[in-house]
Amino acid sequence: MTSNPFSLSGKKGLILGIANDHSIAWGCARLLRELGADVLATCLNDKARKYVEPLTAPLGIELINCDVEAPGQLEAAVEHAVRKFGQLDFVIHSIAWAPLQDLHGKVVDSSREGFARAMSVSCHSFAELAKLSAPHMQAGGSMLSMTYLGSGEAVPHYGLMGPVKAALESMVRYMAMELGPRNIRVHAVSPGPILTRAASGIAEFDSLMATAKAKAPLQRLVTLEEIAQLSAFLCSDAASGMTGQVVYVDAGVHAVD
Repeated sequence: MTSNPFSLSGKKGLILGIANDHSIAWGCARLLRELGADVLATCLNDKARKYVEPLTAPLGIELINCDVEAPGQLEAAVEHAVRKFGQLDFVIHSIAWAPLQDLHGKVVDSSREGFARAMSVSCHSFAELAKLSAPHMQAGGSMLSMTYLGSGEAVPHYGLMGPVKAALESMVRYMAMELGPRNIRVHAVSPGPILTRAASGIAEFDSLMATAKAKAPLQRLVTLEEIAQLSAFLCSDAASGMTGQVVYVDAGVHAVD
């Protein structure tokens, strides 16, 4: 542990899922890099790269493609990070996806294939990332994924992603139990609604944001920077006594009816 437990200087990690300058993954990558961490980041493909590379390049963040549905790409991303850094201290999983037809429809109408793909991309890929990364966290580390309040309560129009995020949060608890003896801490960060590319696929998302703002004790939505600040704290040694939690950064919406 460093003399300043909040410092990220010397920490090395992999952040999955930058799509553009509104991405939670981008907010995390930018702040962690500014706080001294060495970061390798991923985007989905070459189409996304033209939007992401102008963000990452000026900060010295190497960007590689990673589609978790494509065989071998997640393995290649972790291997690249390990070759580059020699170790991993944190991984941040910030990817979520479901076919639009299933996402916009009722849960009872979701297709078996669509549900399976949503679970694979948005949930199980975090377990795969953990399995690949854990052997390279010899001194322990942090693993984060992103969730939402709709995991624990039925939020209008959140639909299929609600059950998927519920599964993700359960997986976080089991991963924390399994990886705790290796001093690897696992959390789900639960932001309030923020207009990311993934969120833009949710029907009537503007209404969801307006409702959250009206309910929030802080009477506002959270910012990308605030989500990144929480994530940076959870990746630091200052959070060494925490694991297995869903940690909210939602202006207090989770605390009120």
